[in-house]
Amino acid sequence: MKAMILAAGKGTRVRPITYTIPKPMIPILQKPVMEFLLELLRQHGFDQIMVNVSHLAEEIENYFRDGQRFGVEIAYSFEGKIDDDGKLVGEAIGSAGGMRRIQDFSPFFDDTFVVLCGDALIDLDLSAAVKWHKSKGSIATIITKTVPPEEVSSYGVVVTDEESRVKAFQEKPSTEEALSTNINTGIYIFEPEVFKYIPSGVEYDIGGQLFPKLVEVGAPFYAIAMDFEWVDIGKVPDYWRAIRGVLLGEIKNVQIPGNEVAPGIYTGLNVAVNWDKVDITGPVYIGGMTRIEDGAKIVGPAMIGPNCWICSGATVENSVIFEWSRLGPGARLVDKLVFGRYCVDKTGAAIDVQAAALDWLITDARQAPPSETPRERQAIEELLGTNAT
Repeated sequence: MKAMILAAGKGTRVRPITYTIPKPMIPILQKPVMEFLLELLRQHGFDQIMVNVSHLAEEIENYFRDGQRFGVEIAYSFEGKIDDDGKLVGEAIGSAGGMRRIQDFSPFFDDTFVVLCGDALIDLDLSAAVKWHKSKGSIATIITKTVPPEEVSSYGVVVTDEESRVKAFQEKPSTEEALSTNINTGIYIFEPEVFKYIPSGVEYDIGGQLFPKLVEVGAPFYAIAMDFEWVDIGKVPDYWRAIRGVLLGEIKNVQIPGNEVAPGIYTGLNVAVNWDKVDITGPVYIGGMTRIEDGAKIVGPAMIGPNCWICSGATVENSVIFEWSRLGPGARLVDKLVFGRYCVDKTGAAIDVQAAALDWLITDARQAPPSETPRERQAIEELLGTNAT
C-alpha cells in the first residue's frame, strides 16, 4: 500500500534546531522522528512511500535513501531549484501542491493512501482507521484526537455532524468559542478522486485550501476521533515535552537507547565518568563518548547527546543538550535546550551564546577549554548569575 510523508516545511517554529536539521530529522534520543513514522507505516502494510522534500532535502535523502534498510521503498519529490552555484534551493508548494506534483509526474496514488506530517510521534492503529474510512465511502478522512477544552486554543479544531461528516474548521479558537474538542493531527486518508479538487502547478495547502473546498462542494469528507499517542514536534516547547515524555516513560512506542547503568540512568558507548564522584538523578540519557568530570551534577529528566563534555562543578537540570557541546566549569544549565551556538529556554526564547559572549560556557567539545585569568573567572561567575540559570 502507498503513503506520503510531508517533509518539505522549513520548521521555523523549531528554530534554532531547524537551521541545520530538517524537522523530520529532529532526533528523539538519537533517532529521527520520521524513522518512527516509517516503522508505523511498515507495521500496517504501507511499504511504498513518497516523501516531498525541500528545506535541507539532502539531509533527509542521505539518511533514508531508498528505504531498503527500513523495510520499505522510498522515493522523493524535490520542491525547489538548483541555483547558479549548484546548491539546492527549497521552494515548497504546499502540502496538497506536493501531492499534486507527484500525481502529475506519474499517477502514483491509484488506491486508498495515507498522508502523514513528518514531525510527529504517533502510535495509531492505521489499519482500523483505513477500514473506517472505507466503510464511510469517504474520499478524504481526517484522524482527530480529543483534547481537554483548555487546550483547544493551541490547535486547529475539526467540527463534524452526528454522522462524523466534516462541517467546518476553527483555527486555534478560544475555549469559549470552540465548537469541538477534536483537533486535526495532520494524519489523513485519501482516495485518488481527491485530486479532482487540487489544482496543478500552484501552491496549495491541505488544511487551508483543500479541506474547505471539500466542505464547500459537499464531497464525502469525514473525520474520526481516535485514542492514540500523538506528540507533535511543531515548536521548541513541544520537542522539550517529547524528550521529557520519553525519559519519563509516558510515550510508550519510543524506547530509551543505550544501557541502563543505574535505575533511570542510560548511556551510550564508552561514556567517561567516575560514577562515585558525580551526582546524577534520573531519568537521564548520556550519549556515547561523552565526558562527565568529577563533581558534575545532572538532574533529570535530562538528555546529553554524544561527544559532549560536562566540566567539573557544572550542573545540568531538566535540560536537553545536543551533540558536541561543552558546559564549562561551575556553569549551571537549568530548563534549557542547547543546540550548537544556541541556548533556548523551555518557552522557546533563544540566547545566541556567541553574540552574548557566552561561547566559553557552551562551545564545541572538540575545542580545547579556554584559559581563564582570575579576573576573567570573576566575570564568568557574574554572568552565570544572570545568563546561565
